[in-house]
Amino acid sequence: MTIFRELHDGSFVMPNAWDAGSAILLADAGFPAIATTSAGIAFSLGAGDHTLPDGAPSVSREVMFERIRQITDAGSVPVNGDLEDGYGERPEEVASTIRLALDAGLAGGNIEDYDGRDLYDEALSVERIVAAREAGGSDFVLTARTDGQLLKQPTVLADSIRRANLFREAGADCLYVPGVNDLSTLETLVKEIDGPLNVVLGLGSSTLTLQDVFGIGVTRISLGGSIARAALGFIRRSAQELLTQGTLGFAADQIPQAELNQLFAKNASATKH
Repeated sequence: MTIFRELHDGSFVMPNAWDAGSAILLADAGFPAIATTSAGIAFSLGAGDHTLPDGAPSVSREVMFERIRQITDAGSVPVNGDLEDGYGERPEEVASTIRLALDAGLAGGNIEDYDGRDLYDEALSVERIVAAREAGGSDFVLTARTDGQLLKQPTVLADSIRRANLFREAGADCLYVPGVNDLSTLETLVKEIDGPLNVVLGLGSSTLTLQDVFGIGVTRISLGGSIARAALGFIRRSAQELLTQGTLGFAADQIPQAELNQLFAKNASATKH
């Protein structure tokens, strides 16, 4: 786990996997760490994530951790877990989730201050991070995420910055303010937040590059559910091509079966030793 902590002394990209196969492919590409994506996992199970319409299916903590364990078992690099809001409002429920994260082999994890409807009270949000820190111990890399910029009516940026700094004081190792997609505002976050910053790329219509974001001092870049959603977009386009044109041009982008067999066999052998 200390390897993952040391990565935060520099800058790195941490793409998000949603199953064992995607985890193996991302690690094999050369990334020093990967993360899970609650969105990608939920979509692969036919469920929703984050702000859900009334009656929409969601993924339970038990089912989410089944998939997380498959990802950590398959991976050869540290894995950061998307732990949503800790699967409960009370600090002790958050602590329980962090203990499950440790048991599942996660090197770190994100805790959100959003319950699916609104932000948790600020004081309670701080207590939740304190509980997560105590449960995680010294090696677990705790990321505190504040979702105010993702609300339909975003909170004032200064409020998100204040929360992030309070979470840092409460023991968070890394801070995360999703929903900011312009370089100028990201520069403000880097300057005003007293700790390593995670930025998610691939959301919305932002054209920011890794070089843009690392150039202003961001520590960690994640992709959230972007790769998973892109994979689902590929499935939709493939289906539409097949139905409307009767062609199989999409097949040119597939990885040959023999190559996948060799990759997964190599990974299985490596993880046994």
